[in-house]
Amino acid sequence: MRRTGRKLGILFLTVVVAACGLPLFGCSCSGGGQQGQPQAAEPKLAIIHTNDTHGYDMPAEPTDSAPGVIGMAAVAQIKKDYEEQGYEVLLLDDGDAIQDNVLVNLSRGEAAIDFMNAAGYDAMSIGNHEFDWGADNLEALIAKANFPVLAANITVDATGEPFAQANTVFELGDGTKVGVFGLATPETQTKSSPKNVAGLTFAAGEDMYRCAQEQVDELKAQGCTVIVCLGHLGSLGGAAPNRSIDVLENTEGIDVFIDGHDHEVVNEEVNGSLLVSTGCHIENIGVLLYEDGAFTEQMVEYGTYDGKDEATDKLISQTNDEVKSQLSETIGTTDVALDGERDPGVRTQETNLGDFAADAMLWQARQASGQTIDGAIVNGGNIRASIGVGEISMETLMTVFPYNNSLNAVTLTGAELLEVLEAATFCLPEASGGFPQVAGITYLVDTTVPYENGEQYPDSTYYAPANPGARVTITDVGGKGFSLDADYTIAASSFITAGGDTYYAVAEAYQATGYTTGYSDTEALINYLQTELGGVIDATYGQAGERILIAVE
Repeated sequence: MRRTGRKLGILFLTVVVAACGLPLFGCSCSGGGQQGQPQAAEPKLAIIHTNDTHGYDMPAEPTDSAPGVIGMAAVAQIKKDYEEQGYEVLLLDDGDAIQDNVLVNLSRGEAAIDFMNAAGYDAMSIGNHEFDWGADNLEALIAKANFPVLAANITVDATGEPFAQANTVFELGDGTKVGVFGLATPETQTKSSPKNVAGLTFAAGEDMYRCAQEQVDELKAQGCTVIVCLGHLGSLGGAAPNRSIDVLENTEGIDVFIDGHDHEVVNEEVNGSLLVSTGCHIENIGVLLYEDGAFTEQMVEYGTYDGKDEATDKLISQTNDEVKSQLSETIGTTDVALDGERDPGVRTQETNLGDFAADAMLWQARQASGQTIDGAIVNGGNIRASIGVGEISMETLMTVFPYNNSLNAVTLTGAELLEVLEAATFCLPEASGGFPQVAGITYLVDTTVPYENGEQYPDSTYYAPANPGARVTITDVGGKGFSLDADYTIAASSFITAGGDTYYAVAEAYQATGYTTGYSDTEALINYLQTELGGVIDATYGQAGERILIAVE
């Protein structure tokens, strides 16, 4: 097999399916106009795929709060297994690989690219978290990768040129050409800090559908008979009209859409195309087998495969040891388990970990400013994992809170704060990374009332609420009750004050009234735990408080 412009040699696939313990589930479909074509000399092709690995490259046993992680060394070995079995193999990743777990964070994602190079990846798409260290850092990582990093729908405003390579073509041994193109979620404009993507435009909605169709047409013109989209978009309702299913329903000719972003396991047919996603954190590894003109998805689940590539495993283990040696310091303990799960969890409801984090931000801002700070907001997407009972190391803290944003303060009117909370809870009861965990604030969300879009926020996929207060009722801020006309000073991370997620109204206010406290959110958590709580999170945080009430049908 070869990638156009670069010889790769012939790839032979690994294990018989039964030998790998690969459970077959879901549908098979051909898509993209492949039905009815002659099947002579069909290529024996396997596409192994991952998404949202987030630096969880080291294998890990399941815990009470997290599934098991198969690990990147297993991905590398599965590729070798299928090659040895006589398949031609493509190893693809759908983005969000370089940021989250401390294993890759300390190197600003460089370690993740090293692991992927070792595993033999053939291509990846750009996820929103690829921008978390800034566009310049991402460009350096793209240069470091031994494989193309794809995104067809990102344009540099100053030049009108693409930010990244749009597509790549692989030619199999029998001459069959496989075209792969990338799409990045337009939500990147606010899912990463807006400053990290300043000067870039992400084609969205109809423009993204048109971009995708142009990619399909271009690849077909190059002789590709198999078309794969690596689209880091997600398929949940809150991301409409920029979901994978929206693209598939508005384009023709995509055989397989490998998705990510929302951490869901997906295997379904949409408009004649196969839509697949493995979840996240290498809890599963996807294997697409192409036979008789159709793809069938098979999933390697945790516990069904114990192979590992020794060279990749050695590299990851050495990096892990180095990280642990740097972050082994114990900074406190917790007597209670702290809930940082996504859904249900910090993206859908108040949790005790959300309370702890918001309390820490509020406390640190008050200590730093010497001024009245009425409340604090922490977006649920800032909390990446749970914390179990026992010691809390620096490694644990930086795994749960990896971003190390600056801690800022901003003064909002009651009307602005109401807009902020209404917008940040727009898709409840569906999960959103913008969901506001709070301190010093109590509010109610009535999810039986539909969210009505007002004007779209600039440079965002989100909309202001048409009627602030239709779903959200604020009952108290800073022990003062609540008034639309009053001013409230709120502590929040620089991600929120820059307008990340749905928080555009905060960014506007910050330009006039905001300031930095001089601390990071990580420092706030450490200082609050060690100084205010005496190093112990006790039964006070045993349950979530009653700061957020959610009315459902």
